[in-house]
Amino acid sequence: MSILPALFCLGLSLDQKTHEPNGALPSPTIWAEPGPVVPSDSSVTIWCQGSLEAQEYCLWNKDVDKFSNRQKPGATTDKANFSMRDPYAGRYYCKYRSPTGWSELSNSLELVLTGFYDKPSLSALPSPVVTSGGNVTLQCASREGVDGFTLIKEGESGHSWTLDSQPDPSGQSQVLFLVGPVTPSHRWTFRCYGYFRKHPVEWSHPSDRLELLVSGPSGGLCPPPTGSVSTAARPRDHTVEVFIRIGVAGWVLVVLGVLLLQARVSERRAHDAAGTSTQRGTFQSGGAMEPI
Repeated sequence: MSILPALFCLGLSLDQKTHEPNGALPSPTIWAEPGPVVPSDSSVTIWCQGSLEAQEYCLWNKDVDKFSNRQKPGATTDKANFSMRDPYAGRYYCKYRSPTGWSELSNSLELVLTGFYDKPSLSALPSPVVTSGGNVTLQCASREGVDGFTLIKEGESGHSWTLDSQPDPSGQSQVLFLVGPVTPSHRWTFRCYGYFRKHPVEWSHPSDRLELLVSGPSGGLCPPPTGSVSTAARPRDHTVEVFIRIGVAGWVLVVLGVLLLQARVSERRAHDAAGTSTQRGTFQSGGAMEPI
C-alpha cells in the first residue's frame, strides 16, 4: 500500500483546523460488514457515511501506521465502502471532504480478527435451562492461559461482556459471566473468545454456540385457554361433538340389534321346544295298545 495516502490522511488528522476555515462538518458514521468481529482469513467491508456533498472519503487505522485509504463516492450516494480481503485488526476512523472543508472524525470502529488460538469452552452453571426472569452464570475456560475473555450474545443486539481471566485448580484460565434477567422475548445464544493483553484485537477461535432454554410461566408450552372460546374454534369443537354423538348412536344400535337377535333366537327355541312336546304327547296317546 502506498505511503502517500497514509501521509495525506494522517496529515488531515493532525492539522484538521488548517483545512476547515468555517468549522468542521458533522462527523460521518462508520460500521463494518458482516460485523466488527470476523475470522482472520475472511473479507470485510468498512462503510463511511457522511453527506451527499462529500467529494472524497478517507479511512485509516490508528494502530497500523502505514494503513490508509481514500475513496470517491458515487454521484448519488452519501457513503463510500472500503473492501479488504486481508484486513488489519485495530481501530478505524473515517472522515469526508466537501466543498466547504473536511468533516470531523467519525467514532472509532474496533475491528477484531479471530482464529489465532484454540477455541475455549463455554458452559452454563448449573444448567442451560433458566427460569424466565432469572439469571444464569456462563463459564468460559481455556487451556491456552489467555489473559481475558469476551462473551458475545449473538443476534441483532450483539451485546458483549469482557473480563480478565482467573486461573483454576487444573491450570487453565477461566472466567464467570453473570447474565440476566433472561426472558423468552428473544433467543439467548452465546459464544466466547479468549485473547492476550498484548494483542487485545486478536482473538481465539470462537467457542461452540451455547443457547439458553427459557422455562417458567412465560416460557415453554402455552397455558390452556381460559374464558370464552373464540368463534373460529367453535366449528372444530362442534364437529368433534357430532362425531362423538354418531359413534354413540351407532354403538346403541349395535347393542339393540344384538339384543333383538337374542330375543328372536330365544323365542324360536321356545317355540321349537313346545312343538316337540306336543308331538311326543300325541305319539304316546295314539300308540298305546288296547287289551284283547
